[in-house]
Amino acid sequence: MTHKHLSSGIQKKYLKSTFILLFFALLLSMIGVWSYMHHTLKNNIIEKYKFADEKMGILLDNLYTKSKEVTAEAILNETIQKSLNAEELTDNEKNAVGKYFSYLDLDSIQDYCYMDNKGNVYTRSYSYVNAFDIKNTVFQKKLGTEYAKTVWFIAKDTVFNGKENSLFITRYVHSLDYPSEPGIIILKMKPSFLNHIITMASEKTDSDIITGIMDQNGNIYALNQENTALPDNVTKTLINACKKSSDTGIILNGETVTGGYLSAYYQKDCSFSIFTYVPNNVVTSQTTQILIVLVLIYLIIVVLALLLSILFSNRFTRPIQEITTYMTGFDGGDYTHMPELHTNTELDQIGHSYNEMLGNIEQLVNEIKLQEKELRTSELNMLISQINPHFLYNTLDTIYMLARMNKEETTMRMIQALSKYLRLCLSKGSEIVSVEDELENVKSYMEIQQIRNADLFEYEIDCQVNAKGNKILKLILQPLVENAVKYGFSEIYEGGYIRIRITEENDVLVLSVYNTGMPMNKDMVEKINGLTHLPISQIKKAFPDKKHGYGVFNILTRLRLKYGDKITYYYETTDASTTCTIKVPKGGEQES
Repeated sequence: MTHKHLSSGIQKKYLKSTFILLFFALLLSMIGVWSYMHHTLKNNIIEKYKFADEKMGILLDNLYTKSKEVTAEAILNETIQKSLNAEELTDNEKNAVGKYFSYLDLDSIQDYCYMDNKGNVYTRSYSYVNAFDIKNTVFQKKLGTEYAKTVWFIAKDTVFNGKENSLFITRYVHSLDYPSEPGIIILKMKPSFLNHIITMASEKTDSDIITGIMDQNGNIYALNQENTALPDNVTKTLINACKKSSDTGIILNGETVTGGYLSAYYQKDCSFSIFTYVPNNVVTSQTTQILIVLVLIYLIIVVLALLLSILFSNRFTRPIQEITTYMTGFDGGDYTHMPELHTNTELDQIGHSYNEMLGNIEQLVNEIKLQEKELRTSELNMLISQINPHFLYNTLDTIYMLARMNKEETTMRMIQALSKYLRLCLSKGSEIVSVEDELENVKSYMEIQQIRNADLFEYEIDCQVNAKGNKILKLILQPLVENAVKYGFSEIYEGGYIRIRITEENDVLVLSVYNTGMPMNKDMVEKINGLTHLPISQIKKAFPDKKHGYGVFNILTRLRLKYGDKITYYYETTDASTTCTIKVPKGGEQES
């Protein structure tokens, strides 16, 4: 009865928790997905019409460039230049000027006229335009002081008897030979000149989206939707953006305005802008459809989730009880693993993780025991090495005096070096020594090796730190030098070189031993470099016979016992050298 009641309670809590979590998860998910989709759709639409504005802007650039080139060619025409001279043109020359403008290489010209600096007007044969219609009108005001610029503007037609606002392209014509009053070219353009740009864009846009062309004063020349009024702040935003712009290009990129978003491309030379206004309903209509679909999907998910939760909740209670039994029964001494579960749920991973945890605890306990044993062995060896050292020192002093009496200089040097080496090795039982003492120790060892192996190698010691003030674990460098002499110089008889260097990097002492002997085998380098952060027990397994790499094992073990995982130990080789680098933290003054 108790077990059944417990299972029922777990099931109810499970179902209740599942429902609450599912409800909030789906709610937050739906809000997040809808927000993301709304944001993404808005950005995609804005980016789409920004790209469209850029394409239309390029067409506008090309039209302005074309109009500039056409008017520039007209200025260079010989007969037109001659019309600026003091002499009047002949009738044939006047006809040639009129004929030239009739065949300008520019589409959609509705009317044209050219007035020279003497007030002569050249236009179509059926058009009547006099100089009075041009002088002191909007045309000269728009050109202003522009010397050679092609100017576009929208104005009411007062020259060609038109009544509607039209697009005009004008330009002064100056003499290329001498200073004089300029003539003026006036081209009245058909609406199709710019409308075709909007028409091309409208074929690929939503019916609610407004695309148009406007000058810097807010006069709209072309619009894809006739009789459509733009919100007031759209026009104001466009005018302000045009005034602030100093170059041709996109001036508005999805700017938030009343009721929607605004993108615009500004053509600086002609002072016209192409804009696209995207109403909010274009975005919201799409996101609303997505929201409806999401709600339906999530309702189906909720129903299915609850049904499946009820169906499978009974299968969860049994393995939970099994896990609870094993966990509560663990007393810290029995590491027997629980049987693997096979529920195909997260409970399998919990059981597997519990077994892994037991294995890790057992391994850590064994490793701690092993480290304690290694530490005790190291301490015992240290005590043995200190047994009656004075007897050894006195004996060496006696041998030294005998060698001195016999004037055996080499023997004297060797005894001195050996005596100093032994004193530094013992260090009164201390495991921590100064960098100075460690360097003296390895120096004594190298002097002994130089005497034993005449001309085998030279050495150099480069210490760039405070040798007296910095402390390190003793007998770290000597085994590295021993390996260099024993293995690196095994195939040479002279010319070897050893360099010991100690530097400091960010409160870390860097010790390196470099030798020019036979480089270490690459496989051995990779093996040693992979040992730095392994447990001590695994480091020891890497050198089971204690014949190859035992010195490396000894150094790594002592460093790990002292500094833990804060040390770095690695080898680097070239075709003619081997370098061992050890990095230990500063502040090793206290014994561990």
